[in-house]
Amino acid sequence: MHALPAPCSSTRAFIPRTSMEPSEDGSFQTHRSRRKRIGIALAGILFLATIFGVVVLVTLLVDVVTSGTPWLDGRFITSFPSRNPGEAGIKSALFGSLWLMGLTALISVPLGVASAVYLEEYARDGWFLRLIQINIANLAGVPSVVYGILGLALFVRFAALGQSLLAGALTLSLLILPIIIISTQEALRSIPSGIRENAYALGATRWQVIWSHVLPMAAPGIFTGVILALSRAIGETAPLILIGALTFVPFLPRGALDQFTALPIQIFNWTARPQSEFEGLAAAAIVVLMILLFTMNLTAILLRNYFEERRAGS
Repeated sequence: MHALPAPCSSTRAFIPRTSMEPSEDGSFQTHRSRRKRIGIALAGILFLATIFGVVVLVTLLVDVVTSGTPWLDGRFITSFPSRNPGEAGIKSALFGSLWLMGLTALISVPLGVASAVYLEEYARDGWFLRLIQINIANLAGVPSVVYGILGLALFVRFAALGQSLLAGALTLSLLILPIIIISTQEALRSIPSGIRENAYALGATRWQVIWSHVLPMAAPGIFTGVILALSRAIGETAPLILIGALTFVPFLPRGALDQFTALPIQIFNWTARPQSEFEGLAAAAIVVLMILLFTMNLTAILLRNYFEERRAGS
């Protein structure tokens, strides 16, 4: 047998040195310590930025609460707006906001959820579907003032609805429809495909699978997205100003075609007044609006937890 030739020493030149191997001059340790310092510096910057944001938010909240609390009483909630700060209240604005949220939910929630179900469960995958998805995502980022202009042209003038609650609700529905569609699609995508396959294997139709299995399991995400979308709508001012919502309404709306005002409009009106007392009234109205927003967000969290526990138990 012939002996195997010894490996050529030149082959050692083809073995690359990895970056993790320590070099003779200690450059690896130098780079490692420098990366560690950079990481610590970035963590410190992010921590300071977080603290700064929290401090600013807490400062604003404390200022609003301290300015508005002296004006918060039963008379403030049950009184109509007035030119006299001591007699002014938010009754019409509060009822107008509740009317708006009710009508907006009736319009946007069925349309948004149905659109999401069709796009996710029925529509064929292709370039047209991807084009629709991209445009829906882009519409979610359009400024609200653009929707106000669209509502003015489409609902107030073309549909001849005037400066009514229905025109405002339709405008706000356009604003939050993309948010509801996207959040519902994400909730539907989170359902494992095995749920659908098992139901199909038992002979269920597509609608039976969606109605009896997919939608109940996706309910936590759907409810959360819907309530967060309505929370955005309740605080919008620009679309309502553009469609002609009134700033002084000493009456309650009795129907969807009546004129109205809302809490953001009332706050905007009071902050524009020269008297310092109206600043306190605006702060009190902001506190009421924040309570409504916190209540809606808390409701979203409770509903999500309830349906998740119910799904886990089943």
